[in-house]
Amino acid sequence: MFDDTLHFLANHLESPDWARLGEHLPYEWVEQAVLSTEAASIRHRRLPAEQVVWLMVALALYRHKSISEVLDDLGLAVPDSQTPFVSKSAAAQARQRVGQAPLKWLFERSARHWVAQDKKAYLFKGLQLFAMDGTTLRTHDTVENREHFGAQSYASDTVASYPQVRGVTVTSLPTHLVHSAVFGPYSTNEMLYAKQLLGTIPNESLTVFDRGFLSAEILCGLTGSGAERHFIIPSKSNTKWEAIEGESEDMLVRMRVSPQARAKCPELPEFWEARAITVVDAQARKRILLTSLRDRRRYKPSDIALCYDKRWGIETSYRELKQTMLGTALTLRSKTVDGVYQEIWGTLIAYNLIRLEIAKAALAVKCEPTEVSFIRAFHLIQFELHWAGVTRSYGKLPASMKHLRERLVSLLNDERPGRKCDRAVKATPKRYAVRKVKKLP
Repeated sequence: MFDDTLHFLANHLESPDWARLGEHLPYEWVEQAVLSTEAASIRHRRLPAEQVVWLMVALALYRHKSISEVLDDLGLAVPDSQTPFVSKSAAAQARQRVGQAPLKWLFERSARHWVAQDKKAYLFKGLQLFAMDGTTLRTHDTVENREHFGAQSYASDTVASYPQVRGVTVTSLPTHLVHSAVFGPYSTNEMLYAKQLLGTIPNESLTVFDRGFLSAEILCGLTGSGAERHFIIPSKSNTKWEAIEGESEDMLVRMRVSPQARAKCPELPEFWEARAITVVDAQARKRILLTSLRDRRRYKPSDIALCYDKRWGIETSYRELKQTMLGTALTLRSKTVDGVYQEIWGTLIAYNLIRLEIAKAALAVKCEPTEVSFIRAFHLIQFELHWAGVTRSYGKLPASMKHLRERLVSLLNDERPGRKCDRAVKATPKRYAVRKVKKLP
C-alpha cells in the first residue's frame, strides 16, 4: 500500500511542479522530510503531505490571501476533474495530519545547506559571520495557545492581550539567511533557547551577540567545543574583570564565574578570559566589546568594531519577516499550538528562499546582498510564482528565475548609490490613532 502511494505521487507530482515554488528546494528534500517524520499520506488525497509542506511555504509568501486562494492560484492540489476546488476544512485537516515535524526538518536541512553554499564569498578573515538574537510573535488568543505559550506580564499585574511565542535565531550576517532557530513558550528565558542553538553554530565562525547573552555558560560553551568558534559581545555596565595584559583600550581580562552559574553547570571554570576593546561610535559614545579573538595583529580593534556594527542586521531581518512578509499582521494565521509551530517553520523557509535569491543575484553582479531591496525581491518572487502557477509553463522556470535575478539588481546602482545603513532607533508605530482629550480647567 505504501509503495503504491509513493508510485502515485511520483507519477502525478513531477519535479517541475515542485520547482515552481523555488528551484533551491529539491523534491527529494520535501519527500525525505515527509518520510523521516512519518507524515506520508497512505490514501490518495488531493492534498498529500508533500503538497501541504509547499502550502505552508506559500502561505508565508501570500499572507494577504486566504488558504483557498493560495491553493487555487498556485495549483497546489492534485488535479481532480470531479472536485476542482479544495474546501477550507479539507485544507485544515491536511495541515493537522502533517503537523510541524516535516516543516522543521525541511528548514533545518535547507538552512544549513543554503548558508554553506556560498560561504567562501562572505568570509571575515576565514571565519563565517553570524549573529544571535531573540524575537517574539503573537498568536490568536485561544485557551490552548494561552496555556502553552503564555503571555507577557506587566508590573500592574495585567497580562498581555495575546499569547506570545518567544524565539531565538542564528542568522548569517552577510546574507541574512537564518541558519538555525528555536521557538517555544514566552515564559522560557532566551538564554535557555540560546544554549540549544550553540551546537548548531559551525566551526571556524564568529558569532556576534547582544549584551543580553553575556553569560559564561553561553560564551564558554561556544568556544569550549568545536574548532575556532569565536564571539563578540558588548560588556554590561556592571561587568567586572581583572586586567591581565595590554593597554586600557585593548587588553586581555579575566572574569570570575559566579557560584550560582557553576552550581548550575559544574563544567564551567572558576575564571574565563576575553579580550576587551574600547571603541567609539558615531555619536562619540564609548563601548567596550569582549571577544575571543586574541590575535591583535590579525584582528584589529577597527575590524572587530566593524563586525559588531553589522549585528543589528539581524533586527532588520526580523522586520522583513514580521512586517514585510507577514504584513504587520496582529497575529499569526494558526489558532492551534501545532499549527503555530508549523506556520513559523514554513515562514522561515519562505524567508530563506527570498534571501537566497537575493544572495545569488548579488553574487552575479558582485555586490553585497544587503544592497538589494528585500521588499522589491519579495514582490518580484510573488509575481513570478503567481505567473508560473497561472500559466503552468514549468519548462520556462530557469529563464524566469534568471529574469527575476536580473530585475532584482537592475536599478541597484541608480537607486542606491553609496547607500548607508546606519542604525537608527525609531518610535514604535501605533496601530490606532490616539485621541487627545483636553483637560477641564
